[in-house]
Amino acid sequence: MSEQAEPILLVERDGPVAILTLNRAKQLNALSVALRVEIVKTVRALSVSNDVRAIVLTGNGRAFSAGVDLKEAGQKGFSLGVGDKASAGPAPDMDLAAAFAACPWPIVGAINGFAITGGFELALMCDVLLASSEAKFADTHSRVGLMPVWGLSQKLPRIIGAGRAKELSLTGNYLDAATAERWGLVNRVVAPEELLPAAKKLAQEMASVEGGLLKRMKAVIDDGLALPLPEALKMEIVRGSKNNSAVTPEAAEASRKTAMERGREQKG
Repeated sequence: MSEQAEPILLVERDGPVAILTLNRAKQLNALSVALRVEIVKTVRALSVSNDVRAIVLTGNGRAFSAGVDLKEAGQKGFSLGVGDKASAGPAPDMDLAAAFAACPWPIVGAINGFAITGGFELALMCDVLLASSEAKFADTHSRVGLMPVWGLSQKLPRIIGAGRAKELSLTGNYLDAATAERWGLVNRVVAPEELLPAAKKLAQEMASVEGGLLKRMKAVIDDGLALPLPEALKMEIVRGSKNNSAVTPEAAEASRKTAMERGREQKG
């Protein structure tokens, strides 16, 4: 009997943190239809889990993801999973952007290597990015005759500015990790061996926040970014007041003591 093939997506747990690892290293973690379906299924399941508070997403080998599997696309055509007429498969089952946007928990992208085109878009679906010093980003849509449909053309300019985004998207040039940090694309760059521990630590710190509040804090940031600033400020007042009015004096005092203790630990 032949050995069972390795799973294309590895799922591990570290307490309240789920670690997802793209596991098609020989194919540079190219996003085949099967891998996209597996990612969407897993993220949806974790989104409704009662014992998960944060997610880490990374890749095996020298790439985070090289993007859509062009070899598969050359044989079967592009199936982008966004409900467009060109999609040949069951779009909702592989709609990465929708699954990530609907996830109430913070997702930390641990960018271990190349994040190219669709892989770049997958990285931008995460809430926070940490990068290995070996990481490189590139938007090569224009070089392969495609246009982005997973959010890159809209998210990237909002993160690094229109001029820098146009430089990347209109040339297809690579962006190294150090410059990505300087431009504000990634929060910080660490040595390759430190990447996963750093991502797990950050995710654990986020997961230590009470679950309901963690969801509300992430949502108020995300929802506010979709609004003009005056409307976003009004939304913050409404949601913040509703949350804060439910906090009892006893709970406030307990939280104050916990925050002070954590502050002392971080200073120490």
